Amino acid sequence: MTLRLNNVTKRFGSHVAVNHLSIEIPEKQIFGFLGANGAGKTTTFRMILGLLQETEGTISWNDGEIGYDQSHLIGYLPEERGLYPKMKVRDQLVYLAKLRGMSKTDSLKELDYWLERFKVPDYKTKKVEELSKGNQQKIQFISAVLHKPKLLILDEPFSGLDPVNVEMLKEAVVDLKESGMSIVFSSHRMEHVEELCENLCILHHGSPVVHGHLKDIKRSFGKKNVRVKADFDVQFLKDIPGVTKYKAFGEGCELQVESEEVSQKIFKELNGRGFVRTFNLEEPSLNDIFIEKVGASYV
Repeated sequence: MTLRLNNVTKRFGSHVAVNHLSIEIPEKQIFGFLGANGAGKTTTFRMILGLLQETEGTISWNDGEIGYDQSHLIGYLPEERGLYPKMKVRDQLVYLAKLRGMSKTDSLKELDYWLERFKVPDYKTKKVEELSKGNQQKIQFISAVLHKPKLLILDEPFSGLDPVNVEMLKEAVVDLKESGMSIVFSSHRMEHVEELCENLCILHHGSPVVHGHLKDIKRSFGKKNVRVKADFDVQFLKDIPGVTKYKAFGEGCELQVESEEVSQKIFKELNGRGFVRTFNLEEPSLNDIFIEKVGASYV
């Protein structure tokens, strides 16, 4: 079950929300979808779901059409919450599962499994409005996966969750991927995308500015990060040719350098000046790449 977007464009009047977007998400993969607010992520999700019609291009799933008619095969966790606050968790999720063709018996069985997994079995008979924001998010996630979809779209799934619950949800997402589910995943948290996604796309004003395998993206970025901790002043390092960024912290500094060769110049310059506690050459972070490609206007 491969999801393909081929040269997809969406216009609202003179405004271009998505501009010539081509991506492919195969089975057993979590695809990262990044972009600043207004970049076109939610519009893209709505086109995949069949809630919006693309202006140009095609969206296909397993070489066939995808849209509202396949909604029973798709799970969607929107950034805006959509649960009924006055309904009990059990009644609400069984109802939503029934809309997707699931029997009451099967839906209750799956509901019990997920409530136990998320350590909230006593929430089954509570109203959604009685739950904390984080626990409402767990229930919203369960509503997206209860019917065992083939394609899962997660828009900011970790919003409102504390670190323990973030880990719990991440483990669930990975298990769903391993079960064969195709997952499209949007997040503001770069470290989550780095941890979960092999391939990604960064949108900027509706256009893809970075697209491909995470390792290839980092390699092609070229620049590296160097982290130095020393028992002497290292401020002189910022003047070495090839150092593009310098950030001081308590015991040392973080540098961005143009190449590995520059890191060796830094290493030589440190030699003989005093005790060096740490010298680490690291791949650029996804955050580094995002800031350079999209700009510091990202919120």
